[in-house]
Amino acid sequence: MLSYERASTGRPADAWALLARPDAWHRWAPHVRGARGLGEGEVEPGRRGFVRLLGMLPIPVRVTAKRAGRSWTWRVGLVTFEHTVRPSADGCVVGTSIDAPAPVERALAVTYGPLVALLLRNLTRVAEGSGGS
Repeated sequence: MLSYERASTGRPADAWALLARPDAWHRWAPHVRGARGLGEGEVEPGRRGFVRLLGMLPIPVRVTAKRAGRSWTWRVGLVTFEHTVRPSADGCVVGTSIDAPAPVERALAVTYGPLVALLLRNLTRVAEGSGGS
């Protein structure tokens, strides 16, 4: 499993809102062009839908689990992504774990891992600047 984390001085609730609401993803993930069918407001377990990424056809996804305010998981093809927010003394820690068959995981570590690290940096920066909004 691949794991990426980033500490933030932002409030856990602000980071969660950015992470769990598809309509907010574009604020920290500029390659995301929209999502459909994943839930009303926040993602909802059991929902199937599509994510639109820059320059790509819509990608089918399924939300598989959620712990409100803490984590949510989705499956994209052979890959499972878990997104987390943990409170900390200074704010929160935001993370993404990626689980896939070994050859796929090795390829993702090289190709997608650096992007995940950048996206977490973007998310924490936006959360720190949101001031409760």
